[in-house]
Amino acid sequence: MTSLLPASRRSVREPGVERSDATHRRPLVLLATLAGAVAATVTLVVCLAAGVVGWFLTDAGAHGAPRDGLRVGALGWLMAHGSGVRVNGVHVTAVPLGLTLLCAVVVWRLGLRLGDSVSGHGPDADAIADGVRDWTVGSATALFTAGYLVVAVVTDRLAATPSTSPSLASVVVRIVLMCGLVGGVAVAVGSGRAAIWTSFLPVSLRAAAAAAWRILVWYAVLAAVVLVVALVVDWDGAVNVMSQLHTSPGAATLLIGLCALLVPNAAAFSGSYLLGPGFAVGTHTLVTPTAVVLGPLPMFPLLAALPDAGPTPGWTVALLALPPLVAAAASYRVLRRYPTDRWDDAALRGAGAGLLCAVGFAVVASLSGGAVGPGRMAQVGPFVFQVLLHGIATFGVGGLLGSLVATWRVRRG
Repeated sequence: MTSLLPASRRSVREPGVERSDATHRRPLVLLATLAGAVAATVTLVVCLAAGVVGWFLTDAGAHGAPRDGLRVGALGWLMAHGSGVRVNGVHVTAVPLGLTLLCAVVVWRLGLRLGDSVSGHGPDADAIADGVRDWTVGSATALFTAGYLVVAVVTDRLAATPSTSPSLASVVVRIVLMCGLVGGVAVAVGSGRAAIWTSFLPVSLRAAAAAAWRILVWYAVLAAVVLVVALVVDWDGAVNVMSQLHTSPGAATLLIGLCALLVPNAAAFSGSYLLGPGFAVGTHTLVTPTAVVLGPLPMFPLLAALPDAGPTPGWTVALLALPPLVAAAASYRVLRRYPTDRWDDAALRGAGAGLLCAVGFAVVASLSGGAVGPGRMAQVGPFVFQVLLHGIATFGVGGLLGSLVATWRVRRG
């Protein structure tokens, strides 16, 4: 990123510096394409290894062959990118968000390194500030995405069968979105362009975006904590499910690993529950703080965290106060770093942060659900539109309150 520093701020180069700057001017096409392929291959190899281990743990390799475990691992990797799969004729569309999150983290890390490697391409910081067009980030992101897509297409061709039929079109769309958003932002940050571009944005917009991200992170932690508490309270139910399945130690280990991959999905369900609209675990079911309607459920340990069907205790309504409190606290912490003494500006920042957070959480909620089985289990997940509406109101009020308190502190001090 030294190539983006203004010329007046650069120090006098020493004999070995020119050689080190050459590392930031390697061919962009080669670097970006290779980085995208590596990002896809890293998580794919992890899934392939997990598939082979799972094949062996199931029955110590008595049935099938290692290639069957490899195929299952590859299909799991495709499912993390939204492919869906057919199991015994049943279409399963739910996405294991734990694996998707791992893919996004790898894309982010390699995107940062790619951004640093291509920071010497294109105009310098002074030229960018003067309005010179810079296609470095866009070109690197497009090539990064192309490399990722090549690995995905090859994986689909080798692992897909007529009986599983994963959707390659869905995989392509999800990869383009993930690499464009996560990878593109990482390249911009790593190359130093993001710091230049965001310096032209209004302070209020930057403050609202920072507060929205903090609210979303804190709320995700809160939802995960509530999920863990609910699971611990009914731990006996989860143990009872495991005992009724009569699984071997290897199969039990495999089931626990699957539960771990679905913890982010369950946390999104928990967050939807805290906002009020709740979620469904089958057709004509409802799980909210004020009402719980359940039907027959599959034997799965994570479902032990569900509340009992029927009337809910009176104290569960108090859980609806947690989201606005978290939003207010997070907004207050962030917006103290962007002080303002204007009430209208403070209201805009707080309400804007709540709106952005609501949209972000609604996107996560939409990714967390899907079909997980036949019949009534084809409808499992949060009620996304209602979650969005409640999130706008809840996070908006909390963000507004935190922003106003921060401004009051500024005016008072």
